[in-house]
Amino acid sequence: MAQLNTVTGPIDSSELGFTLMHEHVMVGASGLYTHYPDLLGDQREERAIESLKQAKAAGIDTMVDATTFDLGRNPELLRDVAAASGMNIINTTGWWLDVPRFLRGVSPDQMAKEFIRDVEEGFRGTDIKAGILKCAADFESVTPELEVMARAVSRAHVATGLPIMVHSYPTGHVARRQIQIFREEGVDLTRVKIDHSNDTTDIEYLKWILDQGCYLGLDRYPGRLVSPHMRTVTLKRLIDDGFSDRLCPSHDCICLGVMKQNADGSMPQEHEHKRHNLLEYLYIRKEVIPDLQEMGVSDMVIQGLFTDNPRRFFEGT
Repeated sequence: MAQLNTVTGPIDSSELGFTLMHEHVMVGASGLYTHYPDLLGDQREERAIESLKQAKAAGIDTMVDATTFDLGRNPELLRDVAAASGMNIINTTGWWLDVPRFLRGVSPDQMAKEFIRDVEEGFRGTDIKAGILKCAADFESVTPELEVMARAVSRAHVATGLPIMVHSYPTGHVARRQIQIFREEGVDLTRVKIDHSNDTTDIEYLKWILDQGCYLGLDRYPGRLVSPHMRTVTLKRLIDDGFSDRLCPSHDCICLGVMKQNADGSMPQEHEHKRHNLLEYLYIRKEVIPDLQEMGVSDMVIQGLFTDNPRRFFEGT
């Protein structure tokens, strides 16, 4: 067992329960929630609380919120909605894809110190501590700026022992380069989760990642690039191939997003991300798990995907 940082305080890893390993309460831009909140629509906090209450009532105990500083992280918002909904929320430090020009030339060690402070002292101005690390690369692969962040996150991992979640681009096999960087930095690859891995059906590539010791985040449901059914078929094939103990399905859901005006000047009822997943955090419960059961996956294996695997990932066991 291990002590984990949530936005409402530390919990024991045995308290995680049913866990979604890659979600978002709010995504925007750094400072957007404070300075331009109306872009996120009305009753923002109330909407998030209601969504998380529904998830909690459906048996979801914990969410990992993957919102970094450059995605608009708001620790106080997460603390408030977690407290009001009863949901455990683990927030991340590290960096996504938006590295501004004024950070070019900053060293990995400089950024690592900042990320370590988020873990050990809390996000600035709060006592809310990060419980997981994150780095990212996408279709451009690992750019020089993103390599700095990947190495910084790696060094923060070595210093704190926290695991790493990794935004990746499976179509371009980008994890090959990311994993090479982790090896160079002395990262324990069994504490790395390569996310968005169900944006491909390339089983051989996914098995290569697993063979390095990493976990797979199959965390885009219902997703866009691959049909929901084929995402679950890929999940089932990996289970059948003996990898069920290192698979973490989730949604990459965004509860609060920017409400973009329609062409006629009217405002939409929902932001564009929610229109692609009206069930939000309940999609897996209502769609994916029944499909897995119909495919013959046992309840014990399903429990492992959402309860045992997240716990082991955080514990490092």
